Formats: sequence, structure tokens, C-alpha cells
Amino acid sequence: MRAVARRLATIVPTLIGVVIVTFLLTRVLPGDPAAYFAGPTADQASIDQIRAALGLDQPLPVQFAAYVKDLATGNLGNALSTGQPVLTELAARLPASAELTLTALLISMSIAIPLGILAAVKEGSFIDHVCRVVTTAGVSLPVFFTGLLFVYVFYYLLGWAPAPVGRLDVYFTEPERITGFFTIDSLLAGDLETFRAAASQLFLPAATLALFSLAPIARMTRASMLSVLSSEFIRTARAAGLRSRTVILAYAFRNAMLPVVTTLGMVFSFLLGANVLVEKVFAWPGVGSFAVEALIQSDYAPVQGFVLAMALLYVALNLVIDLVYGLIDPRVRLEA
Repeated sequence: MRAVARRLATIVPTLIGVVIVTFLLTRVLPGDPAAYFAGPTADQASIDQIRAALGLDQPLPVQFAAYVKDLATGNLGNALSTGQPVLTELAARLPASAELTLTALLISMSIAIPLGILAAVKEGSFIDHVCRVVTTAGVSLPVFFTGLLFVYVFYYLLGWAPAPVGRLDVYFTEPERITGFFTIDSLLAGDLETFRAAASQLFLPAATLALFSLAPIARMTRASMLSVLSSEFIRTARAAGLRSRTVILAYAFRNAMLPVVTTLGMVFSFLLGANVLVEKVFAWPGVGSFAVEALIQSDYAPVQGFVLAMALLYVALNLVIDLVYGLIDPRVRLEA
């Protein structure tokens, strides 16, 4: 518990730094939100009136003090583009981004980890060459290009995938929100038609992100397994007559998991950034597309709220990884 408390103590300066940097960056970006929302035909007096109403006519220290005061009360401001509180918008859109990101991570893990293990066990074989080709393709292809390519091939040419119009086709209604994940909520409601529609809409964007995240996971799994398989205790286990499956999964893979878990944490943080582009390609109504639209409109509050939410998720993820380390290897807890 002391290690967890020390870890939590490091979160405070991190979040303070994120708040300061985000506030300053939004203020130096080109564009004037007052002029944008006043419209192209507005005169200077109208623009000045909107700027005063938004508090943008105040000095930066005064604006920052007001922003910190609002944060202390849980107020992230209002999104000028929708008129709703930023916290409400993020809470409504975060499940969509989380469903997409977690599904992509599960797909990539289910492919990359077995592929990395097989490539290490059969080094130099055909499966090892396949692993290298797949990881190279995943690293080389930009995520937005992969998304557009998937839409062109599977929707436009083959007609296997539905139109990229968001989480559900226009002919279906949203299931009752329980978790915010349409696939899970439709199953809980017993609505298989909506589940199939939600899963079909989810597959292409999740596959796009999965290809992006597959490469580092497979590479790290292969490298870590190769290192462990050459260890003395593995040779001893083989000499003792243990089955190859037991040696590989129970002994080798467990000892190779720490670098893989670290990579999973890094990949998840990468996906939080990459899903911004994927959400725009597939019209996915997540927090990423919300932040991009706000950035285009010079709407400060949603951008600041998005960055702060991603920082909190990233910090929480690192804390979870530290706890998982202790479960995998008790020596980590002793050293902490």
C-alpha cells in the first residue's frame, strides 16, 4: 500500500503540469473563438462583446486562476459548439472511445501474443517470417491510411462491411445505456439484431487500430520469449522431461510477461492518441472526434477537458501496470 501511495503522490505534479501546459497551448494556437462564434458578418463590437462574455479579454494569469478555480469545483467549462458542459459531453462520448480502444487492444493481443510466442519457439521458420512481415506492415502504414484502405476494400469494393457512419446504422436505435458499450448493452437487453449491427460497425475501426498496435506487442513478445528460452532454467526444465507446452507457457511465457505488460501499457496510451484519426475516418462519436472538432472551432474548454481526461487515464493505466507487475513477479513488490 505504501508503494501505491507513493505512486499516487507523483500524480499530483504530473496533473499540475498537464493543466498548465494545456492552458498555455490553447491560448497560443491560431484562431479566435469569439470571432468564430460571432460569425463572418459580425462587427468588431459584437466580437468584443463575446470575448468579454467568455472572459478572454482578461490577462492570462486571471484566466488561468478562473480555470483552476473551476477545475477545483469539477467544472470543465461549457462546449461552445454544443452548449453543453464539457464534463457531460466527455461522459457521453468516452464509452464509445473506450469500446473502440479496448476492442482493438483485445484483437491485437489475441493475434500478436500467440504470433510472437510461435515466432520465438520456431525461430527462422515460416511463422517467424510472417511475424516480421506483419509487424513491419503495422509499423509502416499510417493508421488513417489503413482505415481509408479498409473502407475502400471492405465497404466500397466488396460490400462486406456497413457504411462508416458511426456506432449504429440509421435503421437501429441505441440500446438502453448500462455500460455505454453498445455491444454489451445490446446483449444485456437480449437484442441480438442490435448487437450484430453494433459489432459490424465496430469491427473495421477496431481492426484498423489493432493492426497499428499489433506490431509492438508481437515484437516484444518474440524478443522477450527468445531471451527467456535461452535461459538455464528452461534448458533444465526440458532436460527434466517436462512437456514442451508446459515449458513454453508455464515457465517461459510467465517470465517473459513483464516486458510484454509494459508494452501493452505503452500501446494503450498510443491507441488513445491514434483513435482520434480513426474516429474521424469512421465518423465514430468518441472523445477524439469531439476534441478535433473543438480544436478546429478554437473552442478551448473541450480541448482542455480532453487532454486532462487522457492524462488521468494514462496515469491510472500506469498505476494498474505497477499493480499487475506485483501480481506477476512478487519480487517487484519486495523491491518497491
